[in-house]
Amino acid sequence: MTENTFVPKNLLAIETSCDETAAAVLRNGRDLMSNVIVSQVPIHRKYGGVVPELASRHQLEAIVEVVEKALIDADTDRSDIDAVAVTQGPGLVGSLIVGFSFAKAMAMAQKVPLTGVNHLHAHLTSIFLQESSPSFPYIGLVVSGGHTSLYIVRDFLSVELLGQTRDDAAGEAFDKVAKILGLGYPGGPIISRLSEGGDPMAFSYPRARLPDTPLDFSFSGLKTSVFTSVKQIQGTLPVRDICASFQEAVVDVLVEKAISAAKRYAIYDIVVSGGVAANSRLRARMTRDAERLGYRTYFPRLEFCTDNAAMVGIVGYHQIRAGMVIKEDADVYSKK
Repeated sequence: MTENTFVPKNLLAIETSCDETAAAVLRNGRDLMSNVIVSQVPIHRKYGGVVPELASRHQLEAIVEVVEKALIDADTDRSDIDAVAVTQGPGLVGSLIVGFSFAKAMAMAQKVPLTGVNHLHAHLTSIFLQESSPSFPYIGLVVSGGHTSLYIVRDFLSVELLGQTRDDAAGEAFDKVAKILGLGYPGGPIISRLSEGGDPMAFSYPRARLPDTPLDFSFSGLKTSVFTSVKQIQGTLPVRDICASFQEAVVDVLVEKAISAAKRYAIYDIVVSGGVAANSRLRARMTRDAERLGYRTYFPRLEFCTDNAAMVGIVGYHQIRAGMVIKEDADVYSKK
């Protein structure tokens, strides 16, 4: 870290932590001038999940075009960019290196400050990309294909981990159950859609409570229970009922633990972010159950639930203002 009192006006943000290649331009720390996302879902769908080697290869192919489009959409060019923010981790190392290397090269060429952003912290602050936003501190629940974690978010730069998954992330469980049922990838949207016509009480799937660490999560037992129930069924599978029952089990745990954290720390705002935050049942249940108890709930707009560079720009702006810039020898990290 180095001392810095610079306040960026036009910040370029880059996100390549997994299988999305994204770039955005943020003006004055709040005005989103462009937000470009290229997804690799069609590439990985036939494999039933993200293949890291393919992900990094396609990141490399897409990065230049994505950044150029973000600059064009923002009606700006490289000479107008006065700061760069990039996802430094966690994520797939090969994918991270593509965006990180590009960002370092651009920052050096333009002689502007560069900051490395934690991908999960970016999700936690993605809610500030819209008008309706919480007050600090708030409870932040990040739910995605790779992460399920609870935090207290004290400000743009200070977060405290309260609990996390011990095994599968919620989004990962959706993908694995979809694979068990032969539904395709990614599993979250498919299961959500099929659940609308199913009975959420048809199967009594387990909810991991974890009394020793009550704010941690575990979804591997739920996934195994679904697999066992499928193996035991003779004849046609009641796919919609299985989907609805599985989804309800996941939602029960997410809602219960987020509200439990809010109660424990006497915090009245709850923000749910990450890819699974797009799930309509989770949105409905969290809003209903929390508001009944006097808590306020916030969800990013759908385009900000998936991995995107705009959220990286939010954190990056505040980090650069705080002097949190990185040196030329900085590297990515896969876990943190």
